[in-house]
Amino acid sequence: MKFISSVVVCLSLSPFVHASSPPKTDAETIYIGGNIVTVTDSAPTAEALAVKNGRILALGKTSDLLKLKGSNTQVVNLNGKTLIPGFIDGHGHVFNTGIQALSANLLALPDGHVNDIAALQRELTVWAKKPENAKHGIILGFGYDDSQLAEQRHPTRQELDAVSNDIPILIIHQSGHLATLNTKALTLAGFNSNSKDPEGGKIRREADGKTPNGVLEETAFFGTLLPLFAKLNETENEAIFNAGMKLYASFGYTTAQEGRASSSAVKTMYNLAQQQKLPIDVAAYPDIQTAQEVIAPPYFSAHYNNGFRVAGAKLNLDGSPQGKTAWLTKPYLIPPVGQEPDYKGYPSMSDEKAAEYIALAQSKGWQLLTHVNGDAAIDQLLKGIEASEKIYGKPDRGFVAIHAQTARQDQIERFKRLGVFPSFFPMHTFYWGDWHMDSVLGKERAQNISPTGWARELGMIYTSHHDSPVALPNSMRVYSATVNRISRTGRVLGPAQKASPLEGLKSQTIWAATQYKEEESKGSLEVGKLADLVILSDNPLTIPAEKLADIQIIETIKEGKTVYKRNEQQTSDKVNHGGCIDSPRCQAVATTAMVAAGVLHHSH
Repeated sequence: MKFISSVVVCLSLSPFVHASSPPKTDAETIYIGGNIVTVTDSAPTAEALAVKNGRILALGKTSDLLKLKGSNTQVVNLNGKTLIPGFIDGHGHVFNTGIQALSANLLALPDGHVNDIAALQRELTVWAKKPENAKHGIILGFGYDDSQLAEQRHPTRQELDAVSNDIPILIIHQSGHLATLNTKALTLAGFNSNSKDPEGGKIRREADGKTPNGVLEETAFFGTLLPLFAKLNETENEAIFNAGMKLYASFGYTTAQEGRASSSAVKTMYNLAQQQKLPIDVAAYPDIQTAQEVIAPPYFSAHYNNGFRVAGAKLNLDGSPQGKTAWLTKPYLIPPVGQEPDYKGYPSMSDEKAAEYIALAQSKGWQLLTHVNGDAAIDQLLKGIEASEKIYGKPDRGFVAIHAQTARQDQIERFKRLGVFPSFFPMHTFYWGDWHMDSVLGKERAQNISPTGWARELGMIYTSHHDSPVALPNSMRVYSATVNRISRTGRVLGPAQKASPLEGLKSQTIWAATQYKEEESKGSLEVGKLADLVILSDNPLTIPAEKLADIQIIETIKEGKTVYKRNEQQTSDKVNHGGCIDSPRCQAVATTAMVAAGVLHHSH
């Protein structure tokens, strides 16, 4: 351990770490009476844990640690519950999660109630009639998924027109890579029969091959949505950011990521951190194509400033497998409507452009997170890294492959050789496992999505993430999917790729800290590390694996301070993004919708 502590600690022959000579200081808090899982190999459990000045003061036997009790020490009896390290976000979008929290909830079960187009239309209608939404001239929805709709397709512009002909409607696909607009919104955004597909995107057409049908893919969609963030004022941005952090904390995250930040979002997060310490740590990775100006001091730093830092850059090389825009080397099992049987998706940019951004990041010393879902996109990334390495050498965890869902075994081997850190997305096995087998990839390829087993065979570590707002930042759903790989209908995808319960927990704690290069201060319960803690209703290492998703987050503690505590009468529905958790979030809906209405008034 590299942290110097005033605590004198020794390792006994028992599996507990205990203070042989109690520190000559009082603890602020002592946790006893439950299961304490450290995720360390040398001392995996402890009877008690003490906290002082935001750090772990001691771990060990209850009788030893109670000697640290002073007149102001709080002794917390866990009453059989489990204390673990705080969860660390392997990949997600905490700022954009705030946008999700403010929109109409179009998710399917178990996170929402939209399983057919009629239900989607009802949710939009109900949202639009709320007083705080009705007067601002746009209907905004998030999370619909054609794979979960009974119709097994995207809604059409005409079906959104049935909700309103007069008000623009924009609904975002759960993948975050597509959206559907009604006719009014398409007109305001400047899309018509003469519109050309932008590079790295597509405008889906009706049977005539010309008229937009309402569905926009990738850059065609981003060009419509991204100006929203640029036009929000500081108060609106702060409300969105706070909503995202609060939702993350409710799922046990003490470190969050904004994995594709705009310049305006970075400035909002940084400015808020200057005013007050953030409730959880947030590491941002600005888009390397559009936000290089903020990958520099004072934003860019190896250390958090009041809970915020820019930690590197983000590059996007392809799309979404469930949206069938990811770039594959073999065709999709069933291509999207209007595509040929040999359709394989498409890249976001050329090999030359990708290599240029990869080399730029390495030359600047930026950790680069690269979105690569399809194996062709992974090939493009690896090709660029190999070229960059010839010039700059091999960086330490300088490259993170985000998602790497369809990575082949030979590509995992190249990850190891090139020092690429994989951040996998096993939640797909639950949310889209059936879709991948039956429509996207076919049974054989679907078995090996997010191949954590292949990584472990090579002695590699990895992270497992939720990519919120693609899914709720549900740490237990991430955990369950990593361990169980069970689809919504109970089918298991790739038994050989399953992780053990301990590996699954490490992928969201100590291995995630390693991805961020923060393992010396976070990720495990060890003396001197930050007191980033989560209290769980059950012990994830002893509960039946099929029950992991049902574990409740009881309390989230950041540097010794509670940032979330579950109300005993709270229901799981309360965290669904479509209903307001608190009034500040609700208050932000109106301003966000109002600004969004103006965003559509530009042409392509």
